[in-house]
Amino acid sequence: MRLLTDRLERDLQTAAGMPPTYYELLVLLSEAPERTMRMSELAHWTNSKPSRISHAVNKLEQSGWVRRKHYEGDRRGWLATLTDEGLAALEKAAPRHLQSVRAHLIDLLTAEQIRQLGDISEVVLAHLTDEQQQH
Repeated sequence: MRLLTDRLERDLQTAAGMPPTYYELLVLLSEAPERTMRMSELAHWTNSKPSRISHAVNKLEQSGWVRRKHYEGDRRGWLATLTDEGLAALEKAAPRHLQSVRAHLIDLLTAEQIRQLGDISEVVLAHLTDEQQQH
């Protein structure tokens, strides 16, 4: 699996100039109402530490892809908003990333293998989620 993730990461970096963490954040923001989420929500949905998300959002902000502002009513909380430039970067990256995922995973499998992979993934995810909630 590590070879697959390394390849997908390399392809995304080459094609779009961004690591997978940035891509994931852009996707989450693009799907959020008004393309905006609290930084704490981004950390939750990416299963990342807030400091890691803050660092990534700083880089995205420097690229002009995300804008950050204080959450009204809570000066400690921050909101991240996907800019038009960030949406354009995501729209450029998405087809290339999908092409890479298809070439290195999906197109190699039969329909039955894809179904089995989904079933296996659900079992592993449920186990890891339960384990994480216990700690």
